[in-house]
Amino acid sequence: MKIAFLIHNVYGIGGTIRTTLNLAAALADRHEVTIVSMLRHRAHPRFAIDPRVTVVPLVDLRADAADASDPLLREPARVFPAAEKRYKQYSRLTDLRAEGYLRRCDADVIIGTRPGVNVYLARFAPRRALRIAQEHLTHDTHSNGLRTQLARSYRDLDAVITTTRADAGVYRAKMPLPGVRVLGIPNSAPDPGPAPVDGRDKVVAAAGRLVPAKRFDLLIEAFTDVAAKHSDWSLRIYGAGADKERLQRLIDERGLGDQARLMGVVSPIETEFAKASLVASASDAESFGMTLVEAMRCGAPVVATDCPLGPAEIVQDGVDGRLVPVGDRHALTVALLDLIADESGRRRMGEAARTAARRFDPARVAQTYEDLFAELDTTRRSRARQRLKGRLRGLPGRGLRRLRSGRRLLRNLARLRG
Repeated sequence: MKIAFLIHNVYGIGGTIRTTLNLAAALADRHEVTIVSMLRHRAHPRFAIDPRVTVVPLVDLRADAADASDPLLREPARVFPAAEKRYKQYSRLTDLRAEGYLRRCDADVIIGTRPGVNVYLARFAPRRALRIAQEHLTHDTHSNGLRTQLARSYRDLDAVITTTRADAGVYRAKMPLPGVRVLGIPNSAPDPGPAPVDGRDKVVAAAGRLVPAKRFDLLIEAFTDVAAKHSDWSLRIYGAGADKERLQRLIDERGLGDQARLMGVVSPIETEFAKASLVASASDAESFGMTLVEAMRCGAPVVATDCPLGPAEIVQDGVDGRLVPVGDRHALTVALLDLIADESGRRRMGEAARTAARRFDPARVAQTYEDLFAELDTTRRSRARQRLKGRLRGLPGRGLRRLRSGRRLLRNLARLRG
């Protein structure tokens, strides 16, 4: 079977890139896999890519590339939705390259990995292929305008996959898609190897984009209380982003010195998680919670806010980690202090975390996708009937809305003439 992934920019750094590469490598055990990168900005990808996986870039943004002088690169995109937050990075050239590739694509399964790219998938991919949209962001984080665009595009696909069961439920409730399979399949993370965390190093680690929603400021505040009681413990935050200077000022203002440090981007992050005794996340919201899975695979217990939508589907509170209320500095501090004071408890929880995280092994997740491919293939006709019935049910409502709109237009014209 030939499988193609459509991704924004495989040459960058991010959770969607990591998880796509994990899944692609696992599927490459039995299939021919290609990753189609809409954009390319550097010579080599930052993450290692399985040599069995083919990478096809569509638009080369490097200054010395031929695409840099193409006038279409400076024309705004017409197909990529304007409400998508990456819209300014797309162009008429991207539209045309995506259309050209997809119309000629001979893959049996084509998987898009972000909303705007999924619009390309719905618009241009051949109908003989199974067309699957992954959603690495949640339904409710999309603007109303983008959701309207996606509802029109997604109804033509075979499946929409979210990273959590909870978000799949939101899509089914708020974006009915007759004939389209909507389900949650978690991201995968490989086994980092035979050396799990031993629970002795006095380090709390955290990782992610340095942006307000990740609430590293709350984690620093909570660690200020921890440091007052345990001066031999340190906090290490890995990542990059717009919040870096603000977070550094907060560390300085709290007098944490080298006890709390911003470490920059490190890949693979598992090497750092394996040096920590705890991994913490204070996010206000997560579409999944990839760092939690990566920490648990290293045998590190996690302390995380019980934010929508991912952590509760990853962490079993009190067994392989701790969940605390969103935005609650005191609860976060207490959970950290409890685990810091209980070394044997940390080890038991870390062992439980390592065992529980096996369900995110790439081979298992890949098998779930293969089962889905088989199901979608055998239900093509029945889902096509569901899709047709759904559209027929919507015709009266759409016709009535058009009639009302026409009447309003005629009234407005009459007023202008009068």
